[in-house]
Amino acid sequence: MTQDPSGGYGWADALPAKQGLYDPSNERDACGVGFIINIKGHPSHSLLRDSENLLCNMSHRGATGADERDGDGAGVMTSMPHAFMVKAFQALDCNLPPAGQYAVGNVFLHPDADTRLQSQYIFDHIAGDLGLHTVAWRLVPTNSGILGPSGSSKEPVVMQPLVVAAAEHLDEGAFQRRLFILRKRAQREIGFKKWFYVCSLATRNIVYKGQLTPEQVPEYYADLRDPDYETHFALVHSRFSTNTFPSWERAQPFNWCAHN
Repeated sequence: MTQDPSGGYGWADALPAKQGLYDPSNERDACGVGFIINIKGHPSHSLLRDSENLLCNMSHRGATGADERDGDGAGVMTSMPHAFMVKAFQALDCNLPPAGQYAVGNVFLHPDADTRLQSQYIFDHIAGDLGLHTVAWRLVPTNSGILGPSGSSKEPVVMQPLVVAAAEHLDEGAFQRRLFILRKRAQREIGFKKWFYVCSLATRNIVYKGQLTPEQVPEYYADLRDPDYETHFALVHSRFSTNTFPSWERAQPFNWCAHN
């Protein structure tokens, strides 16, 4: 845990420092987790909509602030919606390779344009060091108007890097390992102070989350309402901070899992 002597710690300094009777080492949380899957592996948009109902039915397992628009955190992990991503990146004049040969993930970035561009530059440079190539960055459409004062005060810009292997001979296992190293190195070298956080970066799954209530997840992320967004599974999570503080990066699911 990185402590900021000026008073905050963690991602975007969103959490208070140790003071009085409060000690962040004592923090615990209790949450709601749900999972839905098509056992034959057939993707559909209707499964995603069913997962939204599942998530909203776990609102009692989450919590809100004094302003009910401020959630403790909620999100969803799905399989990579290939058809949707093809359409989304075609708008940027990018033609996606076949499914499994590229990675896309949601990344939290600083609202300040210069800080954001610097973070993207470092990310791209690390990718190059690993034999990977960031083809494009897509700005994820979001609905900021539904957020409460706490969530909006630390709202990041959400962008999606499209990452491919620079060498065609790179096998899937090696590609996945380099994506893991890219995510870890970028997080360490760019850091929470610049509001940088990688929600996920993989070829098979993607995570949409934030300091939201369950009901706000599909409202905030327009991608999730697109009929071309199809998935064969969905892992949803509603966070109850208990005696912890909410922040955007603490929302779940994480890169590969979610927990109670």
